[in-house]
Amino acid sequence: MIIAESLSKSFRKKGGKKNERVKAVRDVSFTADNGKITGLLGPNGAGKSTTLRMLATLMHPDTGSASIDGIDVVKQSSQAREKIGFLPHNSGIYPRLTASENISYYASITGMQNNAIDARIKELIEMLDMGDIADRRAEGFSQGQRTKVGLARALVHKPQTLMLDEPTNGLDVMATRNLRKLIKRLADEGHCILFSSHIMQEVAALCDHIAIISEGTIAMADSLGGIRERTRQEDLEDAFVVAIGESLEESA
Repeated sequence: MIIAESLSKSFRKKGGKKNERVKAVRDVSFTADNGKITGLLGPNGAGKSTTLRMLATLMHPDTGSASIDGIDVVKQSSQAREKIGFLPHNSGIYPRLTASENISYYASITGMQNNAIDARIKELIEMLDMGDIADRRAEGFSQGQRTKVGLARALVHKPQTLMLDEPTNGLDVMATRNLRKLIKRLADEGHCILFSSHIMQEVAALCDHIAIISEGTIAMADSLGGIRERTRQEDLEDAFVVAIGESLEESA
């Protein structure tokens, strides 16, 4: 379970004055439950990736707090990481290592034993249909292939909580369908799934709960049905526009 409370994060403005800063995230609060798929929905630049990186212990919030299964992500970051599988937007894999070596390296960092690592890699290669790239160096991989390796790396230690930053980026239709099936299966097994997306159809098809983020803050958080009811809009795209306070006519 993820609990985010009043998270905020600012960065120094590029090319700006010495103390000039840009607020990437401001007062973000939401909950993601075990056994549920929670979508962080918003346009590019809304603060989705920054929020995920704070939850994944990769950066500290300026203010606010967050916990993973009751573990504080700032004060107990090492313990929190054991609970988390994180797929960043750019996958972040090492180009000189093969797909299998990338997964194995990350598994060793989590403390897995060698015999368990080999068995788990074989399982993930089959699960994600990576047989053709398992022994190839990652340099030159397509975006979809890098995403598969990054996802396998995030799953290798069987984390309770999985956080995915735009996971279908670069995937073809069949790979996207297979990923959706995997996400649903993991949620059915009791895992907490949080993923960011700006694709309305993807969020509508997968999510039990949706947190709409706009300009660094949560504009609305509810089930898909709840958001439709509160905005009085059946279409999620229209509901999103209303939730962030924009006019449907002006956005058409």
